[in-house]
Amino acid sequence: MNPTRPQHAPMIQFAVDNGSLVVGGVPLPRLAERIGATPFYAYDRSKLTARVGELRRHLPPEIHLHYAMKANPMPAVVQHMAGLVDGLDIASGGEMQVALDTPFAPGEISFAGPGKSDTDLTTAIAAGVVLNMESAFEMERIAVFGRRLGIVPKVAIRVNPDFELKSSGMKMGGGPKQFGVDAEMVPEMLARLAELGLAFQGFHIYSGSQNLKAESLQDAHEKTFALAIRLAAHARTPVLSLNIGGGFGIPYFPGEGRLDLEAVGANLKRLVPDVKRALPEAKIVIELGRYLVAEAGVYVCRVIERKVSRGQVFLVTDGGLHHHLAASGNFGQVIRKNYPVAVGNKMNAARRETVSVVGPLCTPLDLLADQMELAAAEPGDLVVVFQSGAYGMTASPAAFLSHPGAREALV
Repeated sequence: MNPTRPQHAPMIQFAVDNGSLVVGGVPLPRLAERIGATPFYAYDRSKLTARVGELRRHLPPEIHLHYAMKANPMPAVVQHMAGLVDGLDIASGGEMQVALDTPFAPGEISFAGPGKSDTDLTTAIAAGVVLNMESAFEMERIAVFGRRLGIVPKVAIRVNPDFELKSSGMKMGGGPKQFGVDAEMVPEMLARLAELGLAFQGFHIYSGSQNLKAESLQDAHEKTFALAIRLAAHARTPVLSLNIGGGFGIPYFPGEGRLDLEAVGANLKRLVPDVKRALPEAKIVIELGRYLVAEAGVYVCRVIERKVSRGQVFLVTDGGLHHHLAASGNFGQVIRKNYPVAVGNKMNAARRETVSVVGPLCTPLDLLADQMELAAAEPGDLVVVFQSGAYGMTASPAAFLSHPGAREALV
């Protein structure tokens, strides 16, 4: 291994027993037998619980923690998270049905996303779910449906802020965006909201995602609170909820370090008292998805063949980009980088070699690891892709080339 090349952050969240990775208390070969087939995703419930506990220790007690279901909408995962967090944030009608099956009251579920269908809106209104409005046009539609149903809809305004989250992997605010209402247009929308008689809950201000820099998150939190207080002056009724988004990142690629959660929490503890004085009735919400679930999950596929082509070793597996688009580098990466990968049943093996891990699809894009040093593997061994609990199976083109789908398990 080249010591000058940046390395992945250590994947130490899972134990190793007799050379095999342990997920949910089960050694990987036994887990594969228990699930019945590869490829599969496995999510460790103890890691999910531990991550929420870590956040509770570092965040101010006034902060309400919501799970953003889009990161991993597996019903078993959502039910487990519902016992740990304070609410759910959804992004589709399908997610709403899963969310409504949890013990949460509908008022603790918020629905964001542009282009909501008529069915999405009427279902949410009838259920009592809070609608994060993405435009003035959507607000008018909500009002029409509310009158038709004889229900006063619960609404919040999703704000497209006049700043962005610096160093974020994906910018969700600042500049022209399909998300939310431009901050300068919110006062006019608040006036119209009052005329329509909608039940105003507050604001949702989400500026970016996948951020590993505490100072960037600190800056965004300060600006978010200032913007919310400024906009609240135009509201006819008190702000009851202020969702400041999430954006907490995890390390995926070589050279990335872990977020300093303690520093982020300390800054929030400094800011929250002033916010509560300015918005005394507001529940402050942080909405997290990836940060809660990503590191608790692994994707596992089986080596079918060890192939050598012109001196390069390929491990051909039964998994690939149709199950894990992000690990293939085709989900937002400009320059492809490797996720952390290991041979999960040979974690302590001394013999190692440089290989590329590929899948069974007839495309050169089907690449899970490119020229990585791994334990020397043979057919039947299990390849593990770490950091796979978020934006895995449901973010992948499962029907591509009509190969079998992956299984999922919460263990």
